[in-house]
Order: sequence, then C-alpha cells, then structure tokens
Amino acid sequence: MQATRTSLISPVLIAGSIILMMGFAIRASFGVFQLPIANEFGWLRAEFSLAIAIQNLAWGIGQPIFGAIAERFGDKKAIVLGALFYAAGLVLSSFAVTPEAHQMLEILVGFGIAGTGFGVILAVVGRAASDEHRSMALGIATAAGSAGQVIGAPLAEYLMGSFAWQEVFLIFAAIILSTLFVLPMMRSAQPPATRAELEQSMGEVLRGAIKDKSFILIFVGFFSCGYQLAFITAHFPAMITEICGPIDPNSVLWSFGITTTSALGAMAIAMIGLSNIAGTIYAGYLGKHYSRKYLLAAIYTGRTIAAAAFIMLPITPLSVIIFSLVMGALWLATVPLTSGLVGHIYGMRYMGTLYGLVFFSHQLGGFLGVYLGGALYDAYGTYTIVWWVGVGVGAVSALVHLPIRETPLTHRAAAA
Repeated sequence: MQATRTSLISPVLIAGSIILMMGFAIRASFGVFQLPIANEFGWLRAEFSLAIAIQNLAWGIGQPIFGAIAERFGDKKAIVLGALFYAAGLVLSSFAVTPEAHQMLEILVGFGIAGTGFGVILAVVGRAASDEHRSMALGIATAAGSAGQVIGAPLAEYLMGSFAWQEVFLIFAAIILSTLFVLPMMRSAQPPATRAELEQSMGEVLRGAIKDKSFILIFVGFFSCGYQLAFITAHFPAMITEICGPIDPNSVLWSFGITTTSALGAMAIAMIGLSNIAGTIYAGYLGKHYSRKYLLAAIYTGRTIAAAAFIMLPITPLSVIIFSLVMGALWLATVPLTSGLVGHIYGMRYMGTLYGLVFFSHQLGGFLGVYLGGALYDAYGTYTIVWWVGVGVGAVSALVHLPIRETPLTHRAAAA
C-alpha cells in the first residue's frame, strides 16, 4: 500500500479523474438545455432554473451523506450508488413534461453527482497520495472535472443537432454508467492518520470541527464559490445568447464555426473549463508551497474583479472570451485548496464527510445563484442584479478566509 503513495500518478488518481471528468461533463451541459426545454414547453425561465437549483441543493445535501457512506461501507459502493442515482435521474427526466417533474427528478441527479463527485473521489485520491503529492494530486483530479466541462456543453450542443434533448439525456445516462468500468482501479488506501485520529469516532471529529471557528469560516467562504459557478454554468449560455453583440463574419470565431451567440455561449463554458485545467493544477502546486487560506483569498479577489469588470464593460464576443479564460483560471482552483485545507486541519480519516459538510455551503450558494438567476430574470428581464450579488459575495469570501487558523486541530489540542 505504501507504494501507492510514493508516486504522483497512480491507478486511483487515473480512475478518479475519469469518473470526475464524465460526471462533470454532463453536469456542465445543463445550461445548454435551458432554452430548448423552456421553448418546447413554454416554461418561464425560473421554472427550469429551479430544476437546476434543486439539483445543486440535492448535490449539497447528498455530499456529506455519500461521504459518510463511503467511509462506513466503502468508496466503491458509494460511487456505484451515485452512478445509479445519476443515470436514473437522467432517464426519468427524459420523459418529464412538466416543470414540477423536472424539478423533483433533479433530486436524483443531484444525489448522483454527490456520489460520483468531489466529496467521495477527492477523499479517495487524497488518502492514496503521500503528504508530498497530496495537494498536486487533488489539483489534477479537480482539473479532470474541468476537462469534462470543456467537452460537456459543446457535446450537448452537437448532439442536439442530431437528437432531441430527451435522447441526449439517455445518451448521457449511458455515459455515466460506463464510468463504473474503472472502479477496479479504485483501490482505497487507509487514511494517513495519527494514533489520536484513529481513536476518534466520526461523531467526535464532526463535533470538534463544527466547534472550530476556522471550520465555520471555511463553510461560509465556500458559499460564494457555489453561487458564482452554478449561476454561470446554468445561465451564462442563455445570457450570452441574448445580450452579447453580434459575431463578425470576418472574425476568428466565425472560421471555427462559432457563428451564433448561442454557439458562443456553449463555447464559453468550454473555454472556462479549458482554462481551469491549468488554473486548478497550478493551484494544487501552489497549495504545496504556500498558505492555502491566502491563496483562496486571492482567488476570490480575482473573481470579484473579473466579474465586476465584465458586467461594467460592453459585452462583446471578445469580452466573453477574455472573461471566460480569466474566470476559468480561477474556477475550480478553490477545490483542491479548500479540500486540502480541510484535510490538513482536521485529518484525512473523515475528510470525505467533513469536506461534504463544507461543500453543502457551496451548494446552498449554487441553489441561490441558479434560482435567483431565473427568478430575477423573469421579474426584470435582465441578469444584472443577480450578477452584482455574485460580485458582493465573492468579496465577502475573500475576507472571511483571512482569519482561518491553518494549524492542525490535533496540534492545537496538544499545545493547549
């Protein structure tokens, strides 16, 4: 087992990256379905937005649950259960014809993302990596989710050129089930824990974390990450389609087949994912050498500046590209740093459950970002208000990370 931790690239990291990539490819594509589904049934923007918002909330609720399932019954069982939830939600959604049905079925999809997403996979990857390589391994696994985002939205847009959206949902269900073929590679390592950590029960660890002010600050800080990411994933394609300036036929975009603002919207999500591959891996590298809390504060500050500049300037194809690349570099860079911070302070044994609790805050933000995006659009015909709310919560997150104590909790107790 020790050999598993001596090198950065391992079968566990490869398998985990594949599962994350496929799961996030599908999740990142939902914004592309918003207009086709709403137009087919004549729904208000808020109705499909609520479905995606419920998906994010269910993902957040399910994350600590699946983390606990993985730590109690085994990682593979949690991943299989998550894939089954994911596929069932997609299949049943393909037959739904009312907004209420879509909204309720997104609970299954959200739980599926929880079982195949960061909370479970990053805990497995983190335990399989050495202390030296852990931050980088978490960055690579997170970047795999971004790679999925690169292909997810354009793939959905391409498939809908030949298939109805219902058929695309069925294709995606088959894709998520196919990831189970890599499970034999997911050989879980025992968590690198001290004797004191091994003697602690899950309840004791949870109580200790919840009483710690730093855990509360991490919880609060992750809220804006979810708000910004979920809003952009769900609404940015539609936002660009409707308010971006026209694409010049003589531009480079036109030569690549990006001739409509709808295609630019899908491509923007892909560009965010592409930029984030480098950004997330670099964040994992930096997390090995520098204070994670200061890196997180810097990331949230960068997001705040980028979002404010984008909405204040004229929205053109060029500004969309620049914003997508800048935002992408900061997109999931918070994940290896936040998960690494949780593991460093509170230990690796129950990292899946503890990170799952922190991630619940992320998904509360995601729920509000997606839902408010649709509700305020229907009320005012613009995304401007909800965009500025995202700017504000990003600034708050930058500030709340500064007082976090990065010293491991066990070290603090020993020094007391």
